[in-house]
Amino acid sequence: MPSRTGTAAVGDLEICFDEFGDPDDPAVLLIMGIGAQMVFWRTEFCEQIAAHGYRVIRFDNRDSGLSSKLDGVAPGGGPLLLNLARYWAGIPTAGTAYTLSDMADDAAGVLDHLGIERAHIVGASMGGMIAQVFCAEHADRALSATVIMSSNNRRFLPPPGPRQMLALLKRPPKNATRDDVIAQSMRLSRIIGSPVYPPEPAVARAHAAEYYDRSFYPVGFARQFAAIMGTGSLVAADRRIAAPTLVLHGSHDKLMRMSGAEAIAKTVRGAHLTVVDGMAHDLPRPLWDQIVGELTGHFADSDRA
Repeated sequence: MPSRTGTAAVGDLEICFDEFGDPDDPAVLLIMGIGAQMVFWRTEFCEQIAAHGYRVIRFDNRDSGLSSKLDGVAPGGGPLLLNLARYWAGIPTAGTAYTLSDMADDAAGVLDHLGIERAHIVGASMGGMIAQVFCAEHADRALSATVIMSSNNRRFLPPPGPRQMLALLKRPPKNATRDDVIAQSMRLSRIIGSPVYPPEPAVARAHAAEYYDRSFYPVGFARQFAAIMGTGSLVAADRRIAAPTLVLHGSHDKLMRMSGAEAIAKTVRGAHLTVVDGMAHDLPRPLWDQIVGELTGHFADSDRA
C-alpha cells in the first residue's frame, strides 16, 4: 500500500498523488499515459522499485483519475483528421486547451509540493512524451530520464497500427453501462497489450473495474489527446535533454512503433535503447523483474555519474 497520499496544489489545479518508500531515498517520479490513471502503475510495481531504495511517487495527470478536471473546456485545435495530418508532419496544432509543457509543469508542481529538488523521471506512452518535455524544460530537476513505449513525434514517423489506434480512440457511447465500459477497457487491453503475456481474464476484469470505479472520465482523454497534437514534434526538446536517458520499448508494440523509440534514442545525446522482448503497449507482470531491473540499474548508474 502507498505509504503517503495527498493532493498538490499546482496553479488552479489539484493533482492527486501517492508515494512509496523512505522519504529520505532518491525520488522517482512516475508519469502515466493518455487517459490512464496513476494506478496503471500497479501498487506492487511501485513497491518493487521502492524496495531497491527509492522514494517512488505516482500521480494522476490533469483530466484523469482524482486530479482536477477541466470541465466545460473544449479540447480545441479543430478537426481530428487535420490535426492528425499536422501531427504526422510534426507540426503543433494551435488553440488546444493545454500542451504537454503544461502537463510537465504539473509534474514539477508535484515535486515542489513534496519539497523534492531532483528526481529520476519515468514516463510511459504519453507520459514518456511529458517526461521528455520535463527533462528539457526542467533540466536541473532531472537526475535521469526513462522513456517507456513512447515517441518524440518526429515528423513522418510510421503511424500507429490502425487497429490499435482505432481501439484507443473509440469512446464508449453516452448510454454505456459500467459493464459495457469494463468490457471495452478489457478489449482495448487485449488489442494494445502484450500477446505473449496476456493477463488472466479475472485479473484484467478486476483492474478495469477498479479504473472505472475510481474515476470514469472519458472527456479528459480528448483534451489530453489534443495536448499531444498541440505540442507536435519533441525533437527540439530532445536535443536539450542532458540527463542520462534510457529508452525502453516492447518488441511487440504496434501502438507506439519501435521507430518512435529509435527516434528518441538517436536524438537525445547519449541515450540508450533497450528492447524488452515480448512486451507491447503495457507493463506485463511477468516482465516486472526485468523492467524494474532496467530502471533501478539506470538510476544507480545515473547517481554514480
